[in-house]
Amino acid sequence: MLDGALALALPVRFGQQLTVAERPHQDNHQWVSLGHQGRPWFEGRFAPTGAYVSGNNEETGNRLEQLFRAIERQRPDFWLGKLPLRFETRLGFPRQWGLGSSSTLVAALADWAKVDAFQLLEDTFGGSGYDIACAFAGQPILFQRRGGKGHYVECPYQPPFAENICFIYLGKKQDSREGIARYREVVKDSPRLLDGVSRLTLDFLGARTVQEGIAIMEAHEKLVGDALQLPKVKERYFYNFPGAVKSLGAWGGDFVMALSEKPAEATRQYFRVKGFETVFTWEEMVL
Repeated sequence: MLDGALALALPVRFGQQLTVAERPHQDNHQWVSLGHQGRPWFEGRFAPTGAYVSGNNEETGNRLEQLFRAIERQRPDFWLGKLPLRFETRLGFPRQWGLGSSSTLVAALADWAKVDAFQLLEDTFGGSGYDIACAFAGQPILFQRRGGKGHYVECPYQPPFAENICFIYLGKKQDSREGIARYREVVKDSPRLLDGVSRLTLDFLGARTVQEGIAIMEAHEKLVGDALQLPKVKERYFYNFPGAVKSLGAWGGDFVMALSEKPAEATRQYFRVKGFETVFTWEEMVL
């Protein structure tokens, strides 16, 4: 997707909320980030111009300052006349799942500040922008970067074999920036890879049987795994799974997607026996 491959992306039911309220008679902005259980994992103070002043995690504070600076580049008068504010975010899922805590934050901040979310991502975290599109979409999307910009259309997609699909959290959050860096370093024949991935996306959209879906997922895993020079996730962990297992997001981490001729409950049981307790069906995961 970074270089223009056509991709199918699925918005999920889990998200993040942002509320912003004025806090008169204060000197600084306040930021509180709440986890899915309502406990704060970051608290910080920011100057009236958005500069990080203090908090319990300097890296997070600097990241938020970077976002504020990028907003100001799009809207130079952004802070003019604003009272001190209290920002509060709350995740609807455990932060380690990697389902888009950064992208949903970028999308929510951009929506509140009335700036371009894709440009805000480009100026801060980087990436293709598909996750920003998912944050705004109400159903699956087809996404493609063209001319350095992300373009997407919503498509009412649900595969005929949706009841045979599961999504499994592997318990290891991957750093998307590291994944991007590896792609840039290792992949040498990107035109062939882009064409192959785009073709497989269209093939998957047209698949009507579990067997077709499995074959396409396995072909995708081989194509991307060979390009990145990394082992496929099924070969590493689930060699005896009766179906296909596909990496999602940064290669080898976060969630994987499993497809089998067996019903989803049998797949759920297979992964739980392997020690992976967080398993969702299509209906439980996809918006």
